[in-house]
Amino acid sequence: MAEFDPRRFSFRIAPRVAAGGGALIALFVAWKFTDTTSEPSEPPLAPEAVAALEHAAFTQAKAQPGYARVENVPVKVLRGETLEEAVQRAGVAPEEARMAVAMLGQAMDTVHIKAGMAFDAAVAKPRAERGPARLIGLSMRTGPATAVTLSRTFDGALRLRALEEEVSQETTVADGEIHGSLYESAAKLGATPDIVAKVSKLFSHKIDFERDIKAGDEFKLVFDRKVTESGRTIETGELEYAEIRGVKFYRFERGDGDVEYFDENGKNIRGFLLRTPVDGARMTSNFGMRRHPVLGYARAHQGVDFGAGTGTPILAAGDGVVVKASRWGGYGNWLQIRHSGGWDTGYAHLSRYAKGVRPGTRVRQGQVVGYVGTTGLSTGPHLHYEVWLKGRRVNPVGAKVPQGTVLTGAELARFRAQKARIERLLETGGQSPVRSYASLDAARGR
Repeated sequence: MAEFDPRRFSFRIAPRVAAGGGALIALFVAWKFTDTTSEPSEPPLAPEAVAALEHAAFTQAKAQPGYARVENVPVKVLRGETLEEAVQRAGVAPEEARMAVAMLGQAMDTVHIKAGMAFDAAVAKPRAERGPARLIGLSMRTGPATAVTLSRTFDGALRLRALEEEVSQETTVADGEIHGSLYESAAKLGATPDIVAKVSKLFSHKIDFERDIKAGDEFKLVFDRKVTESGRTIETGELEYAEIRGVKFYRFERGDGDVEYFDENGKNIRGFLLRTPVDGARMTSNFGMRRHPVLGYARAHQGVDFGAGTGTPILAAGDGVVVKASRWGGYGNWLQIRHSGGWDTGYAHLSRYAKGVRPGTRVRQGQVVGYVGTTGLSTGPHLHYEVWLKGRRVNPVGAKVPQGTVLTGAELARFRAQKARIERLLETGGQSPVRSYASLDAARGR
């Protein structure tokens, strides 16, 4: 087991205990204990300073007589398991687990516990490695901005605290570099999977995330969110702005109520057709002559293939009307969408169609219309994607499709005002989340 480290705890609350001679150091970073009589708080410290204080508080902690150093044990409640049984799995004695759960019951429902509920237990093992560990503390989130903790007092008794953060609404500027994936990098700055999904969809016709993105590429996002005092995102609203590798998208609501994204010149950045109709898929076969993997002889491959697992959502490449949704020879389950200007797109080997998708259905660009499969003449799950112009197949990669619309007149003036507001936010860094370090005051001896 690793040493007890509250920075690893998912909701930033974890007690630290120093019990040499009965002394206790409890450090709850990023949670605020309300004190209306205290003097005005100092500006929050930088993350580096917070980490240094956390480390100093821990290294000063000494184990209780006869026990080793305090260790952090992350626990998840298993299916069919009671909370008491889960606490016991941290290594503590049954009677101590029973007492801890009884105290938690004063602040939460400890009976109707769902499988997967997580908590962190701080325990100290006997130095002789014989017998149960001692429960030093326990922290559990009970809501998006609430949690309960148990920690030992000076006399060795467990103390219960119910903690609650204030929630505020703000416009956040997330400015960083991509390392690992866009999702991982943006999540560290407060973005949720929903926000990242919107960004991926916006850039899908401009950037191939599989091949074009490199470690260190810069990105900027502006979005609304509800955030706790410690900076935890509870809910996100609209994505106002997105920028990756210098490509910029601004959200704008047009006069007819439609929300679209435009570049800095007021040109609709949404291409007529998406570059990749499957999120995150890689191209496995190009347009042109090739040896057919099933038939075994060379013939024209009149589309491009994207490798993806069975059930991966397929997106409509553009606005249009479904004209075919049925079996079609070697294509297996085939879907064809008719767009304006004589353009059609086709999707083959589907495992199934999305709910409500049938001939005559009107679809929007980016809407899920089906799911990847391996029906028809196919050696494995993938999407065969075709683009047609006036009844003739064209290379989806090199096809010169129409560009988006350009704002003019009053709409362009409103867009420029919206753009200026976003640029001011980018310059000032937006509204930074209020962070409270009440526990640091305790560490300073206040």
